[in-house]
Amino acid sequence: MDIGNVILDSLRYPTSNWSKVVILGVLFLSSFFIIPLFLALGYLFRVVKSSLAGAEELPDFESWGEMMVDGLRLFLVYLIYTLPALIIGIFSFISIWSAIRSLSYMTHINGITSTPNMLFSVLGSTLLVGLVIVGLYILVIYPIMMVAIGNMAYYNEFQAAFRLDEILSLISQIGWVDLIVWYIAVFMVGIALWFVGIIISIIPILGTIAFIFFGYPYIYLFYTRSLAWLYSSAFTEDYVP
Repeated sequence: MDIGNVILDSLRYPTSNWSKVVILGVLFLSSFFIIPLFLALGYLFRVVKSSLAGAEELPDFESWGEMMVDGLRLFLVYLIYTLPALIIGIFSFISIWSAIRSLSYMTHINGITSTPNMLFSVLGSTLLVGLVIVGLYILVIYPIMMVAIGNMAYYNEFQAAFRLDEILSLISQIGWVDLIVWYIAVFMVGIALWFVGIIISIIPILGTIAFIFFGYPYIYLFYTRSLAWLYSSAFTEDYVP
């Protein structure tokens, strides 16, 4: 996999039709109504499917019911793969809350006033351990989840995202080194794009509008296009979306 071609093509891809980028931006902007969020996720999933089919341009906004179902499926994949991190986060929060109550009770019984240092000593280790575990899990599971989403798009089957033996076999075909290089490169480019978007959004009104309707959806389209590259590299090194 030529990571340079992956980055260049993924950066070019959203520019094939800016009107569709804006429509996706509108869906993201109105995602607090929930349904537009699933439609936006469904469209991103459609991008992966059309890219795997060899399309060079953004897919059309059509078959909205199918797009909604695809969005729900994609959301569930994200939820299931990140569930352990969510559970650890909730457990850490409960542990911190219990520690605060225990400290409050003990200081009340002994007539001691709680200080910031006392709170930090009790909470710091719990919070730090929780953050480290969650961070490491997300770091490891994210690229695997990307291949899983690619597999679901390729077969258009929800179950395909959870055939772990098949997914690990695909990763072996991609190559763990290539997977890590892709992960780091796409992450760094994504951070750069977010940074540029934040700078642009500083411009009063126009900057914010440009970021919401162009920058935000552009970044997600970049990610999904690069995901298609990653998945397809399992089959041939010469693949060019």
